[in-house]
Amino acid sequence: MTTIVSPATDADLPHLQAVEDGSDRLFVEQYVPLPEIADWNGAPSGTQRAAAPGFLLVARERADGPIVGFVHVLEPAGIAHLEQLSVLPEHGRRGHGRAMVVAALQEAAARGHHVVTLRTYADVPFNAPFYRTCGFEVTEPDSVFHRRLVEVEKQQGLLRYGQRVQMTADLADF
Repeated sequence: MTTIVSPATDADLPHLQAVEDGSDRLFVEQYVPLPEIADWNGAPSGTQRAAAPGFLLVARERADGPIVGFVHVLEPAGIAHLEQLSVLPEHGRRGHGRAMVVAALQEAAARGHHVVTLRTYADVPFNAPFYRTCGFEVTEPDSVFHRRLVEVEKQQGLLRYGQRVQMTADLADF
């Protein structure tokens, strides 16, 4: 399956929330207890994501086709942090996620970053195990930004769904 990854445009932004909400269904249906599903927060809008410092890339299966996924990399204070990777479930397991991760790592390297970090669930197959296959390794939060992310996860109650880890990819090969 072909994956075309490109920078998100203003016309793409209205579609990102639906992609993320669709992608989140996989996690919610498998890992969130039924009574808590109603409390699951919806995704931020594409406009909210675009307002954050960093970059957004989108994936399509053909140049004129609809968006099937996106990746959002934050760039606070000289850090490159993969904040979100989402693929519509009906387009999953076709290599789109991997193609977007590779494109995001290439873009981060082109912007002068030496590493990219992310936070994810350790034992969810489409989380940490997937990112390991993309070159990410488990690391310890070593900056104010990363330690703050750990605190936000605790405040939001994300730990009740499983162990969270930080992972880092070295961009030396990009």
